[in-house]
Amino acid sequence: METLAMHISNGIIDGPVAALFAALALAALTGCVLRGRRDLDDRLAPMAGLVAAFIFAVQMLNFPIFTAGVSGHLLGGALAAMLVGPWVGALCVAVVLVVQALIFGDGGVAMLGLNITNMALLGTAAAYLLIALLLRVLPRTPAGLAVTAFVSALVSVVVASQGFILEYWLGGTTDLGGNLAGLAGTMAGVHLLIGIGEGLITATTVVTVAKVRPDLVYALRGLRSTSAPAVPVAGGVR
Repeated sequence: METLAMHISNGIIDGPVAALFAALALAALTGCVLRGRRDLDDRLAPMAGLVAAFIFAVQMLNFPIFTAGVSGHLLGGALAAMLVGPWVGALCVAVVLVVQALIFGDGGVAMLGLNITNMALLGTAAAYLLIALLLRVLPRTPAGLAVTAFVSALVSVVVASQGFILEYWLGGTTDLGGNLAGLAGTMAGVHLLIGIGEGLITATTVVTVAKVRPDLVYALRGLRSTSAPAVPVAGGVR
């Protein structure tokens, strides 16, 4: 508990709870595979590979949170949701987490279901719900897209951190002496700062892609504004 790491290590949560969330994660990912097949086309399939590779590479770069004495890195749920959609996006993040756990030991293998639930499922779902809401009220300009990406990324990181609090309440192996609320507040505060960094990375990446190839941004294709016609992010005639 000293590092407040998002990647849960072996022994932090007891076996039965870890097994329960492993089954939950497996069922959810199966649903993502079945639903994601409908979205896959000539653009989305290679884009999914690029998104997974990008998230994996950027997660290797940690940025320090000086006020908390820890460091953070991109989770990628909001980025994946905006570029390839929630179903394929959750799969992209899950693949990254599996590789990290098996090859780099980043998060316990026995805790993989918990980590996938928090970062791939909760984080991506929370991000996409916000994306769907914000893109219906904000203009589809670079500024509107940047705000959507930033806010959804920030909130998704905090939501993912609170998933850990629920799991620890159900099966934490260390007695916190009734201070679970304090831990929740600390986790939320630290990951709010991490979320700012994630939001900046996500907004910059999504806007850059949208300016060059707006047709590759799933959120712009899959969601339609209810208030006004979509405004092209990239100017000119293609």
